[in-house]
Amino acid sequence: MKKYIYTVMLILTGITMATAQRMLPKQKGMEIHAGTLSDDKPYSSYYLSIGMTINGKNGNYKLWALEYSRQNLPYKHLRIPLEIYTAEGGYSFFLLGDARKNITLNAGLSGIAGYESINRGDALLQDGAIILSEDSFVYGGGGRLSFETYLSDHFVLLLQGHIKVLFGTDLEQFRPSAGAGIRFNF
Repeated sequence: MKKYIYTVMLILTGITMATAQRMLPKQKGMEIHAGTLSDDKPYSSYYLSIGMTINGKNGNYKLWALEYSRQNLPYKHLRIPLEIYTAEGGYSFFLLGDARKNITLNAGLSGIAGYESINRGDALLQDGAIILSEDSFVYGGGGRLSFETYLSDHFVLLLQGHIKVLFGTDLEQFRPSAGAGIRFNF
């Protein structure tokens, strides 16, 4: 995954960027993300996210997103699925970037609420063991650091690291992730 991200970043720095205005106030955008959750086996856990942004002043923007994440928890020879459905709302702050905002680094804070399902609600495993953790509503906060670069006037490539702190769960409270996405600005 790291090689892929580095290759994309190298290619993008070599592309001549358009000189249109960037990050206009009240401009809306739709974004899609995919990535991996921090895990021993990175290909066994992933997340998918769709979100909406509304630009503010100075390169800042509001963000609303819906996310589905799936993680496979090891138990003996079995893999127990952990699925989380969350809604997130927050604000992203411009940190660094060039004058035309072709390439930017943003940091965001957000509130999170959702539902966590372990083994699709089935507490009994194949070998007769019982899962003590139950499905539950989760809530908390999150932070993200995103590298954003314009591919054209409307398309933005996003590389991001994200951490969630969730309460109301019997499992891990800190859940880091990394991924890539694309945003279309209307």
